Order: sequence, then C-alpha cells, then structure tokens
Amino acid sequence: MAGVLQRFEKRLEGAVTGAFARAFRSAVQPVEIAAALQREIDANASVLSRERTLVPNDFTIELSPADHERLAPYGATLATELSALVNDHITEQRYTAAGPIHIEFALDEELRTGRFTVVSSSNASVTPVRGEPISETAVRRAKVVLDIGGLRHPVNPPGLTIGRGSTADLKIDDPGISRNHAEIVFLGGGVEVRDLGSTNGVIVDGRNVKSATLQDGSQVRLGNTTITVHLSQENA
Repeated sequence: MAGVLQRFEKRLEGAVTGAFARAFRSAVQPVEIAAALQREIDANASVLSRERTLVPNDFTIELSPADHERLAPYGATLATELSALVNDHITEQRYTAAGPIHIEFALDEELRTGRFTVVSSSNASVTPVRGEPISETAVRRAKVVLDIGGLRHPVNPPGLTIGRGSTADLKIDDPGISRNHAEIVFLGGGVEVRDLGSTNGVIVDGRNVKSATLQDGSQVRLGNTTITVHLSQENA
C-alpha cells in the first residue's frame, strides 16, 4: 500500500498549485482519502474463483460541508488522480474491478469537518440489445422491462440472452457473469428466466434456480449484477 500511496502523492504534487494547494489545507487530505479507498476495496473484495477476486468500481466520497466547499471545485482533477491510484492498487493486488472506475464527491450535512466516508458499489457497464439506443416508446410498449442500475431495457418475444460475451443480446461487463449466462423467454402468457449453464448460477428473489417464472418486481441476480423485472399488465 505504501508504494502506491507514495506514487499518488508524487503525481498529485504536479497538479496541486495555487488555489488547488490552498484547498488542500482543509482538514481532509487527499492522501487520507486515497488510503480509505484502498481499505474499502480490500474490505469488499469477493473471491469469484482461484484466479479472480472481484472488487467495487464505483465510489462516492462523502464530505462535510466545509471540506466539500473547499475540495469540490477541484473534484475532477482529484478524482482522476484517485482513479489512477485505485487502478494501480487493483493491478498490484491482482483484483478484477466490476467495471470502469468511477469516483465522485458528495455532500453530507451531518459530517463534521475533517470527517468523511467512502461508499462503494459494483456497477457493470451494460450494452443495450444489439447496441441500439433505447427509446421511451420502446420501453412503454415492451412486454418486459429489465432495470439494471437505473437503466431500462425493453424485452419482447421470443426473448433474449444475457451474458458477458459479444454474442449475448444483452451484454453485461460483469466478471461474475458467464459469456452466455441466462436467457429470458416467453411461454404462453408468462415469462421465464433460464440458466444457460453459467459458472455462478442464477438467483431469483434469493433462490438459486435453473429456471423460474418471473413476476412483476422479481429480482434476478447474475454474478454481481441485480436485474429488476417489470412486466406489462398483460404479463403481470
């Protein structure tokens, strides 16, 4: 950890000049945030296999009002340097990030000056079906809508495949998801999810399944990605 932090401080020295340097006189120091990010990554490492250990890729650093006011104007520069540090740490520890690293700063009115918290999550990038833009009309008319991280993906008969590989209809860049992980299929008046022989399985509403009928609001977990299912009235 020490080596990574030292490199971070040296890189930061080149960016910290003038007003930026004065901002860093606040009680919260960038190197403290950097160390906290590394601890957050290590604490949330999840072993997928002997070769792969998954770690979060999305980080929110919550600051007190005084620290937020001083640091937020330089947040983009600091986030860039912190992202480089996180990537270095992930590489050195041979971790696998759930997706591209994203770091942002947020205000927490309840924090005292000098205090901060780091909140992390794993958010894989999702490529829409056939790479096409998703329109509101398509979502409204869809038989099924899959909500992944707040993004809605319409699904219509006969269904679609979900996986990490390029041949999947809906590609999710989650290391815990197999190349062809699962499929959504329409059967009569219902909708079903089926495991396509994935490594880590399919979990529906907390149960590990090979196949399951989906209800409106069902939670489907593939790897480290949770998909919320919304059914149209005729399929609900």
